[in-house]
Amino acid sequence: MQLNVPPDLETLIQKRLSSGAYSSAEDVLRRALEAQDAEESWTDEERRALSAHIEEGYQQAERGELIDGAKARSEIEMMKDDWRLSRR
Repeated sequence: MQLNVPPDLETLIQKRLSSGAYSSAEDVLRRALEAQDAEESWTDEERRALSAHIEEGYQQAERGELIDGAKARSEIEMMKDDWRLSRR
């Protein structure tokens, strides 16, 4: 399949590739479509749970209960890796 993308999308793809996190344009598109598919398959219960987590985080931040940025990024990366593995 050949795919023509407008310049703005090509720029985004190139940005992802230059980050080193992706090995090819196909990898970028695959991950984007997997994320979109996962989001579209969320149930109302999952959406409510996500909103509750966001609200909880906001309240923690308001109280000054923050964690170090590097630790937060590390935890998020682990969650993303777990999610990716569960999608395969």
